[in-house]
Amino acid sequence: MSFWDQFSVKGEIGKSYTKLSDMSIYHVNAHMHTPYSFSAFESVDQAVNLAVKQNVKIIGINDFFTTSGYSDWVSACMNFKAFPLFNIEFIGLSTSLQDKNIRVNDPNNPGRIYISGKGLSYPFRLEEPFSSQLENLQSESNKHVSMMCAKLNTYLDDCGIGIYLDFQSIMETHTRGLIRERHLAKVLREKIFDMTSTDNDRISLLKKIYGGKEVGANIHNHAALENEIRNNLLKAGGAAFVPENPDSFLSVEAIIEIILRSGGIPTYPLLADDKNGRFTEFEQNKQRLANELKQMGIHSIEFISTRNSPEVLEEYASWFVKNGFIVTLGSEHNTPDLTPIQLYTREGAPLNDVLRKINYQGACSIAAHQYKVAKSGSGYLDAEGNPNYQDLTEFQTLGHYLIQQFLMN
Repeated sequence: MSFWDQFSVKGEIGKSYTKLSDMSIYHVNAHMHTPYSFSAFESVDQAVNLAVKQNVKIIGINDFFTTSGYSDWVSACMNFKAFPLFNIEFIGLSTSLQDKNIRVNDPNNPGRIYISGKGLSYPFRLEEPFSSQLENLQSESNKHVSMMCAKLNTYLDDCGIGIYLDFQSIMETHTRGLIRERHLAKVLREKIFDMTSTDNDRISLLKKIYGGKEVGANIHNHAALENEIRNNLLKAGGAAFVPENPDSFLSVEAIIEIILRSGGIPTYPLLADDKNGRFTEFEQNKQRLANELKQMGIHSIEFISTRNSPEVLEEYASWFVKNGFIVTLGSEHNTPDLTPIQLYTREGAPLNDVLRKINYQGACSIAAHQYKVAKSGSGYLDAEGNPNYQDLTEFQTLGHYLIQQFLMN
């Protein structure tokens, strides 16, 4: 039986379903990475179980370059009673923006652009040549990390550290097929702890690996220590850093085509304000940004709520909703830090009622889209990526009905 066969939908949208004005606003986290790329979670079950324990009832898997976790995600959501959203994340490159030194939603790399796909088809399907393009992205990513692993081993050997990282073994023991540089940092931290027995010995070894630089992270905070190892060795300027090949990035147009062919909604992760209140060049003007995104064929945005001040988050989210965009919020959890799944802003404040409603309405739109694609092949977007609905109210109402039906049964 298909996941979607459990739903009973009758009548005309907006007439026989509970109205949005009458609905309960569930907590949503629409962007969570799992061990199928890299995440703070040891398993998909742990991620979903923790979400439900924190009263988050709608959750979106959002791994880099892969949908391999979808089946586990559905099983866990069925078991722990959370409504699943089926997403994916890509990293693309706009050479024209790169040439102009314009930062998009990567604050450190001009031209680099992150794009999510929301509400992909489940069961997942993608025809050729797009399926091979997706597989090639995974292969190129693994190849890049293998080069970093080799360079790291050479560096560790030159320093006389006595640690060797076996790339294939890491793939088999620490990943689900996609390896990231964070895996290397995690395994290096584990090996350092295995070959030392005291805090002083570990700090001394780390200092040697850092080329004499002092250890800043708390030795007992594994997540902070892994982040420090990554920043010192694997990021730009580090001894094991390997620049990514520009040819391994897909264009924005190619990524959007893959998402559409996967049944999904192209979505722009909006970086917005940093801790100093600054925006990237691409995002400085809301109206210009909205126009650019629509020209790209993007009618949905998302925020990682911990990045932003509550004022900017509410201002931008509300403005984009009023201008016809689907808006969702998430946490990522693509670092070793096991932070709360229920969303909060940069200052640590929980989302206010305005943001919670926006997030829930966005999740309802994605839920409705997933269902309609599964049942009829067409959801929020037409084949060219244009919205089928100018007024999202009835569409959101269908999504709310599906979510309610799933959570109440």
